Amino acid sequence: MVFGLIDMSVENFLKYYHLRTIESSALSLTYDISSCLVVVFISYYAERGNRPRWITVSSFFVGFGSLLFAFPYFSIGNYHLTRDMKDTCQATKVNYNTCRDGPSSFKTKYLSFFIIGQIIQGIAGIPLYILGVTFLDDSIAAYSIGVYLGLHESSTMLGYAFGYAVSAPLNASIVQIAEHSIKVRGNEMKWQWTWWMVFLLASLIAWSTLVPLSCFPQNLPGTTKIRAGKLKQSHWSENKYKNQEFGNNIKDLFATTSILMKNPVFMCLALSRATESLLIIGASEYLPVYMENQFLLTPQVATTLAGLVLIPGGALGHFLGGVIIYILEMSCKTIMKFLIISSVIANILLVFVIFIRCTSVQFAGITEDYEGTGQLGNLTAPCNSQCQCSTSFYSCICGRDGIEYFSACFAGCKSSKTSGNHKTYYNCSCITKGLTTSDNEGDFIDATSGKCEVKCHKLPLFISFIFSTIVFSCFSGIPGIMSILRVVSGRQRSVALGIAFVIMRIFGTIPGPILFKMSRENSCFFRDTESCQHIGSCSFYNKTKMVYQLVGLCFLCKSFTIFFTAIALHIYSPGHESTDMLPIPREEYKTKKKKKKEQTS
Repeated sequence: MVFGLIDMSVENFLKYYHLRTIESSALSLTYDISSCLVVVFISYYAERGNRPRWITVSSFFVGFGSLLFAFPYFSIGNYHLTRDMKDTCQATKVNYNTCRDGPSSFKTKYLSFFIIGQIIQGIAGIPLYILGVTFLDDSIAAYSIGVYLGLHESSTMLGYAFGYAVSAPLNASIVQIAEHSIKVRGNEMKWQWTWWMVFLLASLIAWSTLVPLSCFPQNLPGTTKIRAGKLKQSHWSENKYKNQEFGNNIKDLFATTSILMKNPVFMCLALSRATESLLIIGASEYLPVYMENQFLLTPQVATTLAGLVLIPGGALGHFLGGVIIYILEMSCKTIMKFLIISSVIANILLVFVIFIRCTSVQFAGITEDYEGTGQLGNLTAPCNSQCQCSTSFYSCICGRDGIEYFSACFAGCKSSKTSGNHKTYYNCSCITKGLTTSDNEGDFIDATSGKCEVKCHKLPLFISFIFSTIVFSCFSGIPGIMSILRVVSGRQRSVALGIAFVIMRIFGTIPGPILFKMSRENSCFFRDTESCQHIGSCSFYNKTKMVYQLVGLCFLCKSFTIFFTAIALHIYSPGHESTDMLPIPREEYKTKKKKKKEQTS
């Protein structure tokens, strides 16, 4: 939930403040870096202590970190930023006060407290993601651990969705005010800083778990027996270390880390999880922009649809992956085979996405040359050269000729009328073709605000294929965790998950957004030039190039998942020769549980 709030808050913050590269990097990478620096130490020493107590302390710091995010908003109040702009040809006027950022004091507070908060969240999350998993694994029979881990992973995605949903109205209201003031009337744009309320809500929810978590014992009844049964499936290379005891000094930590790094099965499975995270993080970075441009959606609709595909699809995939392992009572080796099969199916579904595309609309100056009077790649033509139009604010209109224009100014429109949220334009010198219609006052309409409608009904098909791809892709989430837990010795599981966490961050979640963003920007063929001397955002993408790059990168990531898992499967050898099945079959477990109840009664 806190991650969802942070992402929305930062997205809103970046709309009004231009950050240097080092500031932007610090804001986005401090969580990953701080967690990577401490994860191995916490996972090693906390495994030897009281894990529920560590998780309780973690929940406290999650709430405390959320309060830090709320602090900058306590004293800011309302901020007014004037952006006056007329978008017609005769009265093009930009108030250059728009170049000023918001209050510098708020910017300093925001960066400081959000960076500190990210560091605290990075450290606080380790017990939840590492110790929580090993505590569950110790306390639950082998056949059913997949269901619990599926619920564990799904809850993180649903929590993110909840945080996103709670904060979206705050962000949406500001976006609507911004669009209204820039494109319609030029009134004041108001920032209503009420974010502190939602961050406070997250703190209260986190702290509400402190008492229940503190009541858990160090180990639940039956932990020793369950743990002993699962250790039989440890990889053969671990057998010589299974009876070796490691102490609490730093040398023992390095010795444990060295043993794990020399375990080829573990390393391949860790790299497999890294490439899997690369795909999910990258898709979340690329998919909204792709849907917006391919299917001509508004940014809000594209982001909403992408969220409805990624979050429920990911949560469902994680949960079903655990349930399938539970139903089929899979062994460690079978789990790896299942991981490969689900990844192959995801790649097959991904290929079909290439063929689900819509026809592009002609855009003046980009794909259409103003009926031969202009040049492709140049929005200015003889019909609008006297207007002195600006590309600082993108506000496309649709002409009666079926061609889109960057703004009414670039269409040479001299006047406009507004009725509710609908705006019409008149006397447009660049629009000379198409059927004319008149308004209620008898004036002939040349263009209307917004994008031109395209008769393309492939969006539902695209969503179906992408949703299915995400579900099958996330099938490998729980199998990946369970495989790692089974190929290392019991005392090394927390450290193994910690090292896998570091590998996932270094090769997955940190480079993923950067790689996919670079790929996305490589598809851009027209970029805004902002009046404030900052690099503008991309307005138009090469749709064909986008789809090939999106599918190609995701296909490559999934192929690496298959490759590393196949190597792990080839090398893997269970610790006992008599059977490769999970140590406690479900029916046998139920029978023993029933007999125990009868004896107790």
